Amino acid sequence: MSLKETIQTDLKEALKEGRRREIRTLRMLLAAFQEREKAKRASLVKKGEQEKEVESLSEEEAIEVVFSEIKRRKEAIEEFKKGNREDLAQEEEKEIEVLKRYLPEQLSEEEIRKMVKEIIIAGNFGGIKDFGRVMKEIMSKVKGRAEGKLVSKIVKEILSQ
Repeated sequence: MSLKETIQTDLKEALKEGRRREIRTLRMLLAAFQEREKAKRASLVKKGEQEKEVESLSEEEAIEVVFSEIKRRKEAIEEFKKGNREDLAQEEEKEIEVLKRYLPEQLSEEEIRKMVKEIIIAGNFGGIKDFGRVMKEIMSKVKGRAEGKLVSKIVKEILSQ
């Protein structure tokens, strides 16, 4: 079962049980999937590949959508805290907890550090000037299993040593 199908099934269960926050969060997530699918179709039309039928998002693309929704909520939390709206910030945090259920198991900081060090040694990278090249390689390996912000912090830390 695809991630989208899993979410749709969970939404049906939440509707039956009346879990409002989960219903709202999953509906917003499914809407975000639809938007991404529309954008995907539009980009194919621009490329002149309109004959190809776009089914749905790949699992990787679906995970990217979940990550972007989590990122949106984290940004909203920051804004709510600036505006002294702790109640709204807490709501966003609870929505993040719902969304995190649909992500693959996340890598620990230690696992990311180990992978970054391996990439630096294998690519013979040294110094902060190679930051972009290291990030490109590490993000392709950890895609969907680690937040870019955390990976970036670790890469900068290791390269500046």
